[in-house]
Amino acid sequence: MSRIDDIYRRIDEADRPEVFITLRPRADVEREYAASVDGGGALAGIVLAVKDNVDVAGVPTTAACPGYAYEPQADAPAVAALRAAGAVVIGKTNLDQFATGLVGTRSPYGAVRDSRRPDRISGGSSSGSAVAVALGFADIAIGTDTAGSGRVPAGLQGIVGVKPTVDVVSTEGVVPACASYDTVTVFAETLALANRAMAAMAQAPGPRPFGATTSLAATEHPTIAIPAELPELSEQWRAAFGAAVRRAEEAGLRIKPIDLTPFLAAARLLYDDALVAERSHAVGAFIANADATAGLDPVVSGIIGAADRFTAVELLDARTRLAELRREAMAELGDADALMVPTAPCHPALTEVADDPVGVNSRMGTYTNFCNLFDLCGVAVPAGTVDESDGTRSQFGITLLGRAHEDAAVMDLARRFAGDGEISAAWPESVAPSVELAVFGAHMRGGPLTHELSERGARWVGEVATAPCYRLVALDTVPPKPGLVRDPDGRSIAGEVWTLSPNALGEFLAALPAPMMLGSVELSDGSWVVGFGCAADAAENGERLDRQRW
Repeated sequence: MSRIDDIYRRIDEADRPEVFITLRPRADVEREYAASVDGGGALAGIVLAVKDNVDVAGVPTTAACPGYAYEPQADAPAVAALRAAGAVVIGKTNLDQFATGLVGTRSPYGAVRDSRRPDRISGGSSSGSAVAVALGFADIAIGTDTAGSGRVPAGLQGIVGVKPTVDVVSTEGVVPACASYDTVTVFAETLALANRAMAAMAQAPGPRPFGATTSLAATEHPTIAIPAELPELSEQWRAAFGAAVRRAEEAGLRIKPIDLTPFLAAARLLYDDALVAERSHAVGAFIANADATAGLDPVVSGIIGAADRFTAVELLDARTRLAELRREAMAELGDADALMVPTAPCHPALTEVADDPVGVNSRMGTYTNFCNLFDLCGVAVPAGTVDESDGTRSQFGITLLGRAHEDAAVMDLARRFAGDGEISAAWPESVAPSVELAVFGAHMRGGPLTHELSERGARWVGEVATAPCYRLVALDTVPPKPGLVRDPDGRSIAGEVWTLSPNALGEFLAALPAPMMLGSVELSDGSWVVGFGCAADAAENGERLDRQRW
């Protein structure tokens, strides 16, 4: 049985018709899969599901509203980038209509149920995408995230969800929810696969690409902020978060409790204030003119239909208030490298949502709604399970949130938390400018000056050795450092290579004390990299070091 036959068999046996809105013909997927495996690529042989508010050429885009459907002629750039890397689209997945919701129940195509307990919600709005990955219908899936739609389902389904900085990845070909805050996201079962998928998807850059200042890793001794209080969590869920905090500490992350008040205040602006007007701007005209055959979800149409009640002045007032709250929140975050929060506060039953659709949905966004409003990036990862009072077990997850364009640092922190040794370079490095730097002596890992690299967002690449034509001399610096000197009678010297942004390298060079300098260093494999050297007079006067390693 082929891989694709196995997946379609799994789909048939699972009897989850609500997961896909459109499932592509098996023969087409089989043919593309075979070509992918033969053609190679970073994602060769990877099966991809796509949320049905993101365009796939020749497959209807519905945004979970039959009356809104259209057939795109081209892939959205994010989809095209994944396909170019070898991923094969199996189908379009269900969602909360017009990506309005965090529960996964607001769709005429059916409520998407939890992958393990069918009486519970899947989380939304990227409900079908997350469940498709959790049930093994796809290896990776595209979601979108405006208020948590790419994180809440990941947390409830026990998988990974990566939400990049707003506008780093193109949202062209995506039906907008709130265009100012929309992002395209990735789901995968493992952090390593999610990282590979994001590296490929980042090849379709948005209007805010990574620049010469981008950090490529977290600091050597990072500080992680956590909420001092945990609203909306039961005793069991609080215990699960406590266990996650201890796990973070064991991974070497220092913990700093902070007041989450400004974060939570901003979260309420997204639906309870004029910022919701963006949803009306996106699809309000369609909803206003739709008839009974359109298939509108009553909760969604009620939310979006009422969003045009705000004036332009009220919208500007809300944005001013949001800017004030962001300043307060970032001041509270202070010197912390990231904020760790529960991805979701609970795992409701379908009946709970039916009884209180707006209230339960609002609760689900407690720790997610503020993220895009504050221009944060995030990675949601599994963090164990919760034994509920009714005898069932929920998946529990945490999300690590970082400032805009700190995506690589946050991915590195998630790697440390998850203990995923497969990840070397975080996905932004595939598109961000970077320079390799060879170091010897005090700047090597564990040395007294390693922090000068780490604090500038440099990533350790590995150990290297120079060509057999160098020697080290002792330099009169504080702390003592070796100087690397090219010498025909020398030998191979052990060192390390780090990669860092061009701006970080410039800062590093500007701070180097005399007589140290940077130049070209030949490695044992014949390649040349930027590396340490020293002034000629220091080389002549310095004491020759016999040790191969400082």
